[in-house]
Amino acid sequence: MTKLCACFAILALAGCGPAEPYGGGDVTPAHPDSLVALPALPTAEADAAATPAVAPTSVGSGAAAPASGDATYVVQPGTKYPSLSAVAGLLKPGDVVEVAGGYSYSGGVRFDQDGTPEAKITIRGVSRDGKRPILTGGQNTIEAAGDHYVFENLEITGGARRCFYHHAHDITLRSSLVRDCPQQGILGADTDSGSLTVELCEVTRAGSGTYNHPIYMATDEKAHPGSVFRLVQSYIHDGAGGNNVKSRAERNEILYNWIENATYHELELIGPDGQDPKLAREDSQVIGNVLFKMNDFHAVRIGGDGTGETSGRYRFLNNTFVMAGGSAIRLFGSVESVELFNNAFYRTGGSGGVTLFKDDEVKWASGAAAITGKNNWFPEGSKTHPGLAATKLGGSNVFAAFSTKDLRPAKTGPLAGAGTTSTATDAKFSFPGAVALPDTEPPRAKVGPGEKRASTARPAIGAFEP
Repeated sequence: MTKLCACFAILALAGCGPAEPYGGGDVTPAHPDSLVALPALPTAEADAAATPAVAPTSVGSGAAAPASGDATYVVQPGTKYPSLSAVAGLLKPGDVVEVAGGYSYSGGVRFDQDGTPEAKITIRGVSRDGKRPILTGGQNTIEAAGDHYVFENLEITGGARRCFYHHAHDITLRSSLVRDCPQQGILGADTDSGSLTVELCEVTRAGSGTYNHPIYMATDEKAHPGSVFRLVQSYIHDGAGGNNVKSRAERNEILYNWIENATYHELELIGPDGQDPKLAREDSQVIGNVLFKMNDFHAVRIGGDGTGETSGRYRFLNNTFVMAGGSAIRLFGSVESVELFNNAFYRTGGSGGVTLFKDDEVKWASGAAAITGKNNWFPEGSKTHPGLAATKLGGSNVFAAFSTKDLRPAKTGPLAGAGTTSTATDAKFSFPGAVALPDTEPPRAKVGPGEKRASTARPAIGAFEP
């Protein structure tokens, strides 16, 4: 969408005259840059198992690259391959690039050679004295344009437009730091983008103004139907603008993250911009996260933003919301259903109620509100919803130590043992692939991995067990 088109969309929905501040009126504009079937959740072990067990050939010190894949390229200043740009065009399925840590490398690197699902191309930072390699600068510091890549243990910063630009399929960004990005931190384009997994990453001080976000994801529902955006055990915090996480993907799996201190929404899950709404229904599963709101804006927005709607299904399970004043979940545009089980909604300061929904902007896809769930906890004086059963209200001594952000339930508080194991999805609006109970806890205001969550017949409410 051009800036002119975005302007017309704002005027059509919000009326003529000056635009209201972001989130203050009826419309949030789409970013003008965003124009352009994942298997089981990948892990380092799974990626290693998927790569043929062939002894790699080192080509970092002058040896010729092999004709087929399974080479290991060593990138380090003063060698045959002093930069990532020197190897990007040589890569074949199964190749590994080891980037020496403790050095800074120029960004603006485009990876457009394809791997395969069975033999992904891996770009791996090798820490030296505890320091990752730093990729810095360029319009796009790293551009993932080829399919089937794993990027891991990198520090990515300073991209003038995007630090990590994703418009390919089956891409994993793992164990990396994305920081200090003046516009987008991680951007998935509307066209060419398939599945992306971001796991065990930290994203901070990225974004700006109203259009630029620390993470802004989309998928191309025509080119890559069934694609998934997965955000797993990551620490997304202190955004410099926009929403901490904004996604237009066909399906979102937001699993076991700590997301804190966005300028606007901590999490925004909405529909695609400019694609045929008949292609897919966009669904989102939000499980075991901490959503820590430090200003009085809304924590989450679902449905749409004025330029793309989902008519989707949303499932919130065992999350901990920390609220300063706004609503926890802002319903906007077309939504089909919302399920909430075992979520904790806490008000900073320890007193005062929480407003669960901002629901004056929603258009229910079925013609009526479809909100179900049970065993959610709220402080006294909160505005909840009659569609929720077994709602828990009030009580003191909620967390182990809120002052140090230890949000584990106090053993004698209202969250411990107060959840339910009966989290069956709504029969009328069945959520596809619904997770019944979380098995992991999020990292505690740091980079993951989080601890395994204890299995119990009486689970706690919220993202942690006592």
